[in-house]
Amino acid sequence: MVNVIDLKFQGFSRAIASFLIESGEGPVLIETGPHSTYKALEEGINHLGYDIADIKHVLLSHIHFDHAGAAWALARQGAKIYLHPSGAKHMEDPSRLYESAKRIYQDKMDSLWGSLEPIPKDHLYQIPHEETLHIGKLKFIAHHTPGHAVHHIAWQLEDMLFTGDVAGVKINDGPVVPPCPPPDINIEDWKASIALIRSLNLEKIYLTHFGDFDNIEEHLNELEECLDSWSGWMKLQYDNGADASEITPKFQAYVDEELSSKGLSKNEIDRYGAANPAWMSVAGLMRYWKKRAEIN
Repeated sequence: MVNVIDLKFQGFSRAIASFLIESGEGPVLIETGPHSTYKALEEGINHLGYDIADIKHVLLSHIHFDHAGAAWALARQGAKIYLHPSGAKHMEDPSRLYESAKRIYQDKMDSLWGSLEPIPKDHLYQIPHEETLHIGKLKFIAHHTPGHAVHHIAWQLEDMLFTGDVAGVKINDGPVVPPCPPPDINIEDWKASIALIRSLNLEKIYLTHFGDFDNIEEHLNELEECLDSWSGWMKLQYDNGADASEITPKFQAYVDEELSSKGLSKNEIDRYGAANPAWMSVAGLMRYWKKRAEIN
């Protein structure tokens, strides 16, 4: 049974999730959320009848703060942290990761993400592509799924897939949108990862932002359409020589209008903004098109 823990990020319900699954070796946690929501994580685990110290296995989709920021606190309680090989060095020594984020978020770092501490190397388990991880009687398959991040894993359990960010953001009955932060956005890799997901014969996907969905083909089609729409919109801006300072408010208005056209209220639009800030996608997609221009 998959238990969804709502971390109530920035006071919004259904913005960031962790998933707790019972096994013969104690509860397994998929995603930790940021350290700023550690109290909500602990309360959610307690509500399910466990203590935070009972968590001995943590599976991360990738090392972005909203997915892995509290991993160090779980490791300090004795948990093993399973992650992509490309992310391990940044969890062992997060100084570069933290300083890079601090340049972006500045004085909002603490309120958004909380603390970030090193994880000892012997608590970090680097999982190759398609390796099966056995925990009790559970079998998790690690699918390396770049596109959103080079260090991204979608974890398969039977006919379910915990997709991190590679299957996008969808809250309640809202639309599917792609989170596109810098520095790793790659449209071609992302579409290859979507094709991989299609090949897995799944019954359900679990999104960190937010919850479970079973209309998988429709979901992935909508994701690809939005990914093409957003990246195409950004390419026009890049080709016209616009800079981020003028693009950002335009893109925010564009996204808000798109969400509003789907019938979302202002509160629901703000919830999407907490889970997937539009300005981050400006930075990520502009960087992508700049790289493409340099290659060509």
